[in-house]
Amino acid sequence: RSSKIAQKAGAEVLFEPISGYGRACWRGLQNIPNEIEWILFCDGDGSDDLTQIPQFLEKLADYDFILGDRTATVSGQKVMTPVQHFGNWLASFLIWLGWGYSYHDLGPFRLIRRAALDGLKMQDRGFGWTVEMQVKAIETCLRIAEIPVNYYPRKGGKSKISGTILGSIQAGIIILSTLAKLYLQKTKSNLKILFSSLFLLLGAFLIIPYGDFREVSAVPLFWRGIAIMGIGFMLSWSISAIAGLWFWIVTLATRLLLIPMYPGDDIWRYLWEGYLQTNGISPYNFAPNAVKLISYRTEWWDLINHPDVSAIYPPIAQLGFWGIAAISPTILLFKLAFVGADLIICWLLSQRFSYQQTLLYAWNPLIIYSFAGGGHYDSWFILPLGIAWFIFDSAKDQSNLKSTFILSGLFLGISVAIKWISLPILIFFTWQAWIDFNLIFALIIVLITLLPLFVSSLPFCSLNSCPLVPTSSTFVSHGRSAELFPHLLALFWEGSRQFNWIYGIPLIIAIIFLLWKKKTFQTFTANYFFALLTFSPIIHAWYFTWIIPFSVTTRNLGVRLISLSAFIYFVLQYRKALGDESWLLKDGERLFLWLPFLLGYIWTIWDNQQKKIKT
Repeated sequence: RSSKIAQKAGAEVLFEPISGYGRACWRGLQNIPNEIEWILFCDGDGSDDLTQIPQFLEKLADYDFILGDRTATVSGQKVMTPVQHFGNWLASFLIWLGWGYSYHDLGPFRLIRRAALDGLKMQDRGFGWTVEMQVKAIETCLRIAEIPVNYYPRKGGKSKISGTILGSIQAGIIILSTLAKLYLQKTKSNLKILFSSLFLLLGAFLIIPYGDFREVSAVPLFWRGIAIMGIGFMLSWSISAIAGLWFWIVTLATRLLLIPMYPGDDIWRYLWEGYLQTNGISPYNFAPNAVKLISYRTEWWDLINHPDVSAIYPPIAQLGFWGIAAISPTILLFKLAFVGADLIICWLLSQRFSYQQTLLYAWNPLIIYSFAGGGHYDSWFILPLGIAWFIFDSAKDQSNLKSTFILSGLFLGISVAIKWISLPILIFFTWQAWIDFNLIFALIIVLITLLPLFVSSLPFCSLNSCPLVPTSSTFVSHGRSAELFPHLLALFWEGSRQFNWIYGIPLIIAIIFLLWKKKTFQTFTANYFFALLTFSPIIHAWYFTWIIPFSVTTRNLGVRLISLSAFIYFVLQYRKALGDESWLLKDGERLFLWLPFLLGYIWTIWDNQQKKIKT
């Protein structure tokens, strides 16, 4: 009568038709709200001392996985049977032998971080559930603590395990077989990690000499190395767990290898605009080819892209360029600044989720090349946007919700002031503030979010003008690259090629739809970037890095595939080296770029819906 008693006591009872300890635990996990961050497991027969829960909660800041150790208390040692003591010792010894970590107990009383548990990818649905959790906690480098807990005789029912000799033998066989299976999986997983790492490092090494796409032979040889990195990246998709040390060795090594690589041409704009500011000149006032700036031209001046367009980067980005250039206007320093932000993103993702989940970002060839090799500054705006996401989606306490909005809004504002494309996320932010509080507070949040942009604009604006966006330039008004929806529209309406502003209309419609459907910062932002990329008339390969960190939780197949197919974009550089300045992808190339992204993205959404229906 457990279910009836629990319901009478006020519990929400879930039913799992198939028996099994692990299956019951797994069923419960499928129904936990998204905002819950910690999961407590305990037995419902009265044997666990639930008055000790506060002792578990004291450890939350320092650990990911907190276990109750029954062997460390008098009551635990007294109640546990000799068979249980022996089983505990044998299992703990075998775990130490295979994984090098020494547990004291396999008890049921345990608290684990929700994100950490998601990263364990639990498979066992029987009595091996607890030992699998403890082994995978070691493999994924969770911070583990064991604390002494009391243990009492059951207050009801009879144990199917410790209550009989046969049950104890069966439990022992299950635990030993689970350990054997996990050890075999560990061996296979280590091979996957090894080969994934080798392919990533080898590919990165091979592309180092081929970053200067002005050379005709560069792009084909660049593709060769990227293909090898791609193999390593795809192998990482099947890695079930990875040690933090190995994760960071490969993450750092791949980036350090590409620091000396010849960069993309955007970096010369960064250097130029930072250099101008060190000379007291605003890059918003003059295009690089302005006559007034002739005397400031450097030996690399002719490498600047779009020399007839003044600065388009927002003011905090400009202040960042100035800060680096004030030290030394060199490619090395700029790249280190971009990679530094990129590595902080890796760290934040690995702290919130798991090393295994973070591989989608950290070992991603597009991420590695874009920031370390190509030297694009997009990691700067992704970092504060990610912080805003973590702050907002972690909020649970209504009493602190206003401060959560304010702090998250400030980081969102910093992101906007580094790259304009974060600005529409403010619509979601304002809408949520209105729903949770009122219109006045929502307007206050708008002002707070725009504060970083306003303050950082002061050095570049006056009472008469504030030329932060060169809207009259052809690059902004009707520039094109590897676009999807604008290209399809132009097949039916040629005149649409002259008006980039019209694509704001379908984007606004998409944002309104997302406001209705998406409730979390992560889901809104990921889907907003999907809409932005498909509707944007200006697309470069590194733009797809924007959506990658927000897809770590879902492991979206489309995002994984675009991380590889995006490199077809560099055929434009290849043709330019041959003298073709058209800068337009052919139909087959455009299909190769976009089709994997669209099909994979849609498939992931459909698959997630099917899983929800089943649960």
